[in-house]
Amino acid sequence: MPEDMMRYDLLAQEALRGVVRAALKRVKRQGFPGGHHFYIAFNTNFPGVEISERLHKKYDQEMTIVLQHQFWNLTVLDDQFSVELSFNDIPEKLVIPFAAIKGFFDPAVQFGLQFATEVEAEAEAEEKPAATAPKPAKSAPAPKAETAPASQDAPPKIVSLDSFRKK
Repeated sequence: MPEDMMRYDLLAQEALRGVVRAALKRVKRQGFPGGHHFYIAFNTNFPGVEISERLHKKYDQEMTIVLQHQFWNLTVLDDQFSVELSFNDIPEKLVIPFAAIKGFFDPAVQFGLQFATEVEAEAEAEEKPAATAPKPAKSAPAPKAETAPASQDAPPKIVSLDSFRKK
């Protein structure tokens, strides 16, 4: 199989991070509709993440925040968002680049996305042989599908997005 020099895995993750960006922009403009709310997990060591030293000591690798009722000053830019939350009655401002996000979940509708941060995706691509594609972003929590290993001689399988749409 030829090497993917376009890095479609990273392009797809970037596009899906756009879903998170658009959802946050909608919440900033209109608030949460119905029972929607977000769980957002991110890499606390990713370049550009800004959290207090107190929070970084407690969450030295990854942190999950919940945006639901009590958050303030949500700002959404093209490459990052910032929000103020209270942790044990102490207000904190967090700045989170979209590239640092590892997971996004809206439990109201069971919609989720899981990402490898760009640093992880690049490291994973370097570790794998050129013929093996890095893991694509996947929805969470989705049941695992059992698939047979692909043969080296088999043509690539093309899946229509219509097969994933609700009818």
